[in-house]
Parts: sequence; structure tokens; C-alpha cells
Amino acid sequence: MGTTTFTGPIKAGNVLATTGTTVGKLANVGSVVMAQSVSVQASTTAVKTGIVVPANSQIIAITIIPSVGFGSSTTLGTTSAATNLTDSKNLPINTLAWFDPLSAGAWEDVGSTDVEIWLKSGAAVGTGVLILRYIQNNNVTA
Repeated sequence: MGTTTFTGPIKAGNVLATTGTTVGKLANVGSVVMAQSVSVQASTTAVKTGIVVPANSQIIAITIIPSVGFGSSTTLGTTSAATNLTDSKNLPINTLAWFDPLSAGAWEDVGSTDVEIWLKSGAAVGTGVLILRYIQNNNVTA
């Protein structure tokens, strides 16, 4: 099967601008949710995952599906410290592991440049699939 690549961001909806006060006249354009996934292996030193999030994007979900349980606390980040995006989490085998943001603004906007996602674990045990969902160029701040 072929693939199509857009440079984005991709928006969808059929009412581009509000022209009244009722549904059908109110703008309904929204952003398409993007996702990247990659196989990962636990490491006690931070490692690049290969996922790069475009500038000004808003992260909305980070998930790991472990095929071999991660032996100790795992964190994710945008620097080699791998700690600025998520709180630490133990990842048992066959458990869908949803991460929570480290702080209220951690996922709000990745900043004005692309960022690469790093992973670090308390033990070098564990493999799985990392899935990161984001809204491209949403450029929001609270």
C-alpha cells in the first residue's frame, strides 16, 4: 500500500469562519491528531527513541505497550536527561502504560524548534512500543 505525506498541519471541517450564532454557522475546523510509534528498549542511560515532534506541537498522549516488562521506573523527555516530560512509571508486561505529564505545562507546547524524544529506565530490562500522539503546530500556551 502506498503512503501520502503532508507537511501539515492538517485541519478538517466544513465551516471555516463563524458567520452566525447557530451550529452550522459556527466555525468547526479542528486539527488532525498525529502519531508516531517506534520499538524501544529500556536503558539506564537516556537513549534517543527516534521520535521527533515538530515545533509548536502539543503532546496529547504518551503510551508504551511493553512486550517485556520494564524492570524499573521509566521516564521520557526532550533532552538527554529524559525526565522533563513524564513522571516515572513502572511498566509490567502486557499492560498498556499511559504516562501523565510531569507538570501542567510539560505537554502544552514543545517550543519553537523540533524536539527529539528520549527514554530512560531504572533498569536495562524491558522492550515495547512507544506511541506518542500530538497536535501539529497547535502553538498553545495557558
